[in-house]
Amino acid sequence: METAKRLDQGKRSKPRWKKVVWWMGGIVVFLLASASLFVNVYTSRSLPQVEGETQLTGLQAQVNVTRDEQGVPHIQAENELDLFRAQGYVQAQDRLFQMELARRQASGRISEVVGEVTVDQDRYFRTLGLRRAAEKSLAIYSDEAVARLQAFADGVNTFIQKEALPPEFAMMGIDPEPWTPLDSLTIGKYMAFDLGGHWERQAFNYFLLQNFSEEEAYELFPTYPDEAPTVLADHEPVDIEKNLTHAVIPNEFNGSNNWVVSGERTASGKPMLADDPHLSMATPSIWYQMHLDAPGYNVSGVIFAGIPGIILGHNEDIAWGVTNVGPDVQQLYLEKRNPQNPKQFLYEGEWEEAEVWTETIEVKGGSTEEIEVVETRHGPIISDFAAEPGNDTLLSLCWTALEATKELEAVLEMNRASDWASFEKGLENFLVPAQNFVFASKDGTIAYKANGQIPIYNDPDDALLPQKGWEAEDEWQGFIPFEELPMTINPDEGAIATANNKITSEDYPYHISYNWAQPYRYQRITEMLEGKDELRTEDFQTMQMDVKNLQAEEFLPLLMKNTKVVTNLEKEVIRLLDNWNREDDRDLAQPLVFHRWMAKIEEELYNVDLPASMQAFFTGSGQTTDELLRMGEESRWIQKAGGLEVVISEAFQKMLAELTEEYGKDPSEWKWGEAHAVEFTHPLSSIGFLERFLNPGDPYPVSGSRVTVRAAGFNRQGLVNHGASWRFVIDMTDTNEAYHVVGPGQSGHFRSDWYHDQLTSWVEGDYHLTKTEEYTGDVLTLSP
Repeated sequence: METAKRLDQGKRSKPRWKKVVWWMGGIVVFLLASASLFVNVYTSRSLPQVEGETQLTGLQAQVNVTRDEQGVPHIQAENELDLFRAQGYVQAQDRLFQMELARRQASGRISEVVGEVTVDQDRYFRTLGLRRAAEKSLAIYSDEAVARLQAFADGVNTFIQKEALPPEFAMMGIDPEPWTPLDSLTIGKYMAFDLGGHWERQAFNYFLLQNFSEEEAYELFPTYPDEAPTVLADHEPVDIEKNLTHAVIPNEFNGSNNWVVSGERTASGKPMLADDPHLSMATPSIWYQMHLDAPGYNVSGVIFAGIPGIILGHNEDIAWGVTNVGPDVQQLYLEKRNPQNPKQFLYEGEWEEAEVWTETIEVKGGSTEEIEVVETRHGPIISDFAAEPGNDTLLSLCWTALEATKELEAVLEMNRASDWASFEKGLENFLVPAQNFVFASKDGTIAYKANGQIPIYNDPDDALLPQKGWEAEDEWQGFIPFEELPMTINPDEGAIATANNKITSEDYPYHISYNWAQPYRYQRITEMLEGKDELRTEDFQTMQMDVKNLQAEEFLPLLMKNTKVVTNLEKEVIRLLDNWNREDDRDLAQPLVFHRWMAKIEEELYNVDLPASMQAFFTGSGQTTDELLRMGEESRWIQKAGGLEVVISEAFQKMLAELTEEYGKDPSEWKWGEAHAVEFTHPLSSIGFLERFLNPGDPYPVSGSRVTVRAAGFNRQGLVNHGASWRFVIDMTDTNEAYHVVGPGQSGHFRSDWYHDQLTSWVEGDYHLTKTEEYTGDVLTLSP
């Protein structure tokens, strides 16, 4: 008994801390499981309803929404107003948070939900006035177009009023306001902003003339001016670096590829068309794929979230795609302010009153800020929002997109077009941004038009620098007449291609731009099309994924010829480059070496003399660097840096030092994909714990680069953040079907099956077939 008692006491005397730990561990597991269950239930409740039935306020008749295997909604309605009302509701289901951020960014209202960090950005967009321009535009839309915009907005608002909002709204404390037609038009104006117009390059050229000799400055101009500009002669200079530091500069690589071939060159005997717009890549995609079907309106393709209609795609008779023309549609003007009255500016010897707007910026967690926006006859003063008071020479921005325009009305007309004549008629209202439209129709027509409102300059060189706002002779002389815009129909060669390249010859009577993309993508597209017949859709898909680097083809011999090679490592790298097939393949070392080498050459040329704050304004620097390398020892910038051999060799050494530190001492083991990968980053994923939910995981290695047809631009961290956000191929022999890729997927909800389901397809070049007839999927019935 005594023994038993002792044993029993031993049991009872088991250390209590172990029990406490066990119980605490159980409680932690329970709490984590409960939290996980709560998060799961909470986030799942806002997943879109994709089947069954729901009511949609304002419908005249029942609408069916079929989401196919890729999450593409096919909306069937009995009339157009119901169609657009349903389109608004469906877009809100998948993309409402994206739409909310888009209208806030374009309107300069991000700080209301983010805080102090975005005040400068909001100040800039309030000054620019995209929403004011949208208000002017809405006033000139037709009653029919306004009714469709309102129907779309009504559909969005029905979702906001009756459905659970995506979790991002709770995370950021946003209670969305009702959607309006003005919101849609403001997002449309933002897309014009995103595709630019070169004011920042004018500012940079002006900075060059202030800080360097004329000869040095002109070398970095996109073209060498015929005569020395006199713009600096008779005014107090504006300090570009100080006054424009907080300006928002769009991505300089925003562009695209498109091409079309006639039926004489295809296996089907009908035209084929390809398009892949290059824009910023994130989650969710900038594009949303849809099919809209109502009597007299049957169109399929993509649209920006927050906008009705289909901006790129096809209907039963035609197909179209775009690239950015990139014309000089923005002009900086130097403005002389009246020292006695800061609201007056000089023009032709008289003081003119400016328009003044008071903008109130509300700041989350901070104080409300009021700013005064001043607009001269040319446009808003953009140097004053960050300038020191008292400076009486300022910069205003004249820009076609700040005028009243009707792009969304044009989209609705283009969607219903049945041939080139009716499509071109729709283009008359598509003024900004200026786009290279390629076109194909079932009747066999292929066509091209550089469309938009493109200014006429007295002297083309005026587009290189800010002009005098006080002299009438420096004003734009109207716009290129619609019928005189660059155009071709059914060319003899049976093919048309554009890739943001120079589109006019020297005998074209008007100035378009000095700021063209490097020509390598366009050259490669035409090279792949040359002499090819019996083309099929799979050939076009292969072309869109092509990674041949024609920049390396041109410059690698020059680089290797001017490089001193001594060590075994250097010899091995040169040997690798010598054996390179000039393809920017993710599994090869050579693209990593070449692109890093070119980046180091730019650093050797510019980093000493050009402040980092001004390099963002140096858009098109890659094209300038190419030209300096072609000039060789004749270039003053190359001479300043020590001569061609010194520049190239120093860059080579610095490139090797970096790569060996990052990837090891065996160049044969280096891979382009290790420094060039994509993840389609969500805007809220920078909040640490959200990254695992909102981003897909480790970035995917990607082939291509900025200069290949498969465009894949990247930031300094090696993250691919720019490229073909949508790929599209169609054979007009059967307009019921077309091939698409929308990276990374259709949905903006991280719990959706369609959130990142096209990410690997985008990386690997796999396409899905979307049909406008005989499609299947989950069906949601929208009832009145």
